[in-house]
Amino acid sequence: MLATFYYIKRGDYAETLRLAEIMLKDKEDLVQKAVGWMLREVGKRDVTALRAFLDRNAPRMPRTALRYAIERFSPALRKRYMAVRPD
Repeated sequence: MLATFYYIKRGDYAETLRLAEIMLKDKEDLVQKAVGWMLREVGKRDVTALRAFLDRNAPRMPRTALRYAIERFSPALRKRYMAVRPD
């Protein structure tokens, strides 16, 4: 997941988003931290791409990945995304 940072810095988010979707099934907390971190990096450069990913995947995202991904959002927007989780 971290290797996709190379592409993120160059404005190419496709591989990050593809891998993130696959890795959402991983149970390891450190993997979820990496997924959320790279999603947050995408959002720093293209918030529309991140929000589109979250709109599709937030309900099934592990809490750790979601929290890392939405860290830079406004409190209201963070609350909205956390509310869609079926905890």
